[in-house]
Amino acid sequence: MRSQIAVSARLGALMLAAATLLAVASTARSQEEVVLLVDGEPITSLDIQQRSKFIEMSTHKAPTRQEAIDSLVDQILELREAKRYEIVPSDADVNNAYANVASHMGVDTQKLTQMLASGGASEATLKLQLKAQIAWTSLVRGRYKASLEIPDTDIEAELKLHQPDQQSQVGYEYMMRPIILVVPRGSPPAAYDARKRDAEALRARFTNCSDGVAFAQGLPEVAVRDPVPKSSADLPQQLRDILDNTEVGHLTPPEQTDEGIQMFAICSKKESKTDTPEARKLRDEMFEKKFGAKAKRYLADLRRQAMIEYK
Repeated sequence: MRSQIAVSARLGALMLAAATLLAVASTARSQEEVVLLVDGEPITSLDIQQRSKFIEMSTHKAPTRQEAIDSLVDQILELREAKRYEIVPSDADVNNAYANVASHMGVDTQKLTQMLASGGASEATLKLQLKAQIAWTSLVRGRYKASLEIPDTDIEAELKLHQPDQQSQVGYEYMMRPIILVVPRGSPPAAYDARKRDAEALRARFTNCSDGVAFAQGLPEVAVRDPVPKSSADLPQQLRDILDNTEVGHLTPPEQTDEGIQMFAICSKKESKTDTPEARKLRDEMFEKKFGAKAKRYLADLRRQAMIEYK
């Protein structure tokens, strides 16, 4: 009797396990169910589910099912069209973009992957979207480069229209030579202090780039780098103030870096009214507006030509 009970118990356990496996398999099949085809490329229930979760994590707002589907359709069309023009982002490009996303969020890539998984999305979902963004941006920029350019006259007109009190603002194009008084890694603070005194002495006698650079190159343990062009529009306000207060042909105040004590020789300074920080911001805004409109029309054309078949 006991043996019969044991056998019945084992059979019951096996039947329960089998039922569980069937339920899991059924769920997996339903998640992988093909919902629609985009020119023959499938989009599954799992794709839609993960894209919905990703959009919700990104925007803090749950999308409709159709919004998630539209996002996936756009992604397929963008990647396919870019590939037609031989624009295929490398794995390295995608991984770098993924790392940048993590960095902006203040986490590492492993933590980002965990966050995506816990939110119901996946690393693959984000990486595929990043791949599409890289490819699509390159394609639109390349195909419509001329029409996306913003003339300086348009920038000037907008500045006068929206910032009439700031018409006199100017930016500068600098040509600089980095000069480094080398300090070996691991040196004590006294070594850096001594090199700072050397830097101040060099700065005091540096009155023009032609003579000053040649003199600096002859000093021991001093590296003079190649000229570096810089626009004030690309620099933070603190650095702009330092450069604005340094005369052409002179050196900026010394600062400590990993290599030693660094200064910049300001070899030229060219005024620009169309490359101020304000103008650069306005140019970027105008470009993004133009780019967005062009990309939207392009994608709409691709959608009209595509065969989208719901199952």
